[in-house]
Amino acid sequence: MQVTFKTEGGMAFFPGLSRPSVVDSAELPAAEAARLQELIADTRFFDLPEESRALRAGAADYRQYTITVEDAGRRHTVRLADPVESPALQQLLDFLRGHAARVRSPGEPTTPPRRAGRSRKRGP
Repeated sequence: MQVTFKTEGGMAFFPGLSRPSVVDSAELPAAEAARLQELIADTRFFDLPEESRALRAGAADYRQYTITVEDAGRRHTVRLADPVESPALQQLLDFLRGHAARVRSPGEPTTPPRRAGRSRKRGP
């Protein structure tokens, strides 16, 4: 399963930082892949309408989300806007936002930081 997730809008929206995030379940640890499958099933994603609802007047600063799921030959796109009222969809959004954040800032460096005053040179 492959999920493409894009966020747009919001108070501090920067178009350059809103690149879509792609989650491929085949590349996730088994527990995360299973969780993603569960979230997609819980939302009944392939049964959702493409547009969740129109934005209300004055809602220009609300965040909007586009989620596209490709699985077993099926492809479906859903567009949502804050506030998301469905707890199942909110959990899916939280999962996808968390994954996107980890991809953009992967966390701790793979090598330990160098200590001040030490040289990495060895030998004479």
